[in-house]
Amino acid sequence: MSEPLKLGIAGLGTVGTGVLQLIDANREVFERRCDRRVEVTAVSARSRNRDRGVDLDGYQWFDDCVDLARSADIDVFVELIGGEDGAAMASVEAALNAGRHVVTANKAMLAFHGTALAKLAEQNGVGLGFEAAVAGGIPIVKTMRESLAGNRTDKVFGILNGTCNYILTNMEREGRDFADVLADAQRLGYAEADPTFDIGGFDTAHKLAILTSLAFGTEIDFSSVYVEGIERITSQDIQIAGELGYKIKLLGVALETETGIEQRVHPTLVSAQSIIAQVDGAFNAIAVNGDFLGPLMLEGQGAGAGPTASSVVADIADIARGHIGAPLGCPCDQLRPYKRARMRAHRGGYYVALAVRDRPGAFAAIAQRMAEQNISLKSIVQRGSEIDVDINGQGKGETQETRAVVLITHDTLEKSMRDALSDIEADGDITEAPRMIRIEQL
Repeated sequence: MSEPLKLGIAGLGTVGTGVLQLIDANREVFERRCDRRVEVTAVSARSRNRDRGVDLDGYQWFDDCVDLARSADIDVFVELIGGEDGAAMASVEAALNAGRHVVTANKAMLAFHGTALAKLAEQNGVGLGFEAAVAGGIPIVKTMRESLAGNRTDKVFGILNGTCNYILTNMEREGRDFADVLADAQRLGYAEADPTFDIGGFDTAHKLAILTSLAFGTEIDFSSVYVEGIERITSQDIQIAGELGYKIKLLGVALETETGIEQRVHPTLVSAQSIIAQVDGAFNAIAVNGDFLGPLMLEGQGAGAGPTASSVVADIADIARGHIGAPLGCPCDQLRPYKRARMRAHRGGYYVALAVRDRPGAFAAIAQRMAEQNISLKSIVQRGSEIDVDINGQGKGETQETRAVVLITHDTLEKSMRDALSDIEADGDITEAPRMIRIEQL
């Protein structure tokens, strides 16, 4: 058996302690499969005295994670600190420059600096593993980087955030409003006290940017991801979507088009009969289409100590076996510059929710605006309600009956939809901003 593989772990939160527990519990399994012992020799975290439920007495302690990253006593630096810059970035750069392999679960850092870090790893002849950065325990990075190496990919999409999927699932099942379900998710630990990162779509966007590079052989470009969150989704949207045969999911979608590559994150109507519509609760799912393989979907736990630690250790196992490949699937000098597709050239169906004033000619004017943009309507659903609106512009609410009108369109250009909705808002026949949700035929 080879010399033991010595690990230094920076960050002892949920995932870091999960890695320590997994290695301790399954050390024999790891050694048998990799023909090499693994030893955690040193750790680093903000506080040495915090009770983490694991015994740290046998490990060398580093107050400074950068010093740990440079230590000659480790072979692999495991970065579980988090954050796009700061200590995480400084320590990973230090480790790579010192000739240490790096394993990380840091999706934000990779979304912003992944291409540069991959180049640095290649220059120093070391590995950069990040299976745990995308979808927790789902082995999508290895699948795309290795198993699909002989395929051309035209599309990758998926549910990449368990918090949003949990919220949308429970809004559907219980008929409750977004704010109520979010509060429950926070109480149960599925959502942070400040949930913006998750519900705003940014967590999904970080992961999508990484998947896009793996799928299409491009440099990572997080800045080009179009992002919408789920904050404006209502229980009525979910109810009406269900009546029309759809479910609403927050999807990350990347596909190659004639104008470039689309990267977009947004709420999406998917057929209730589709496989991805059945992925509920805090689970994640990722689908990819290879030209020879065809469609493939992986589903599983997208977060948590056990699943994420499992992916971290999978990368460590590759290093133990000597499997050190190009971090992004091909050498960095072979990566294509990212070319952003024109988002408004996107074509598809749309769900549009409007709060329409109940007055003569209002709906006819809306229909006319749609017709002016050559938008064909597939379905129309109406609901009656009363809301307080400032009719006279004097800050005094008066009760006026409105109609909740939902339009389902046939395929049309996104630019046409946005132009029509802009004109409808300017006409004054609606009492709040429209909610537009894309329909995906998956």
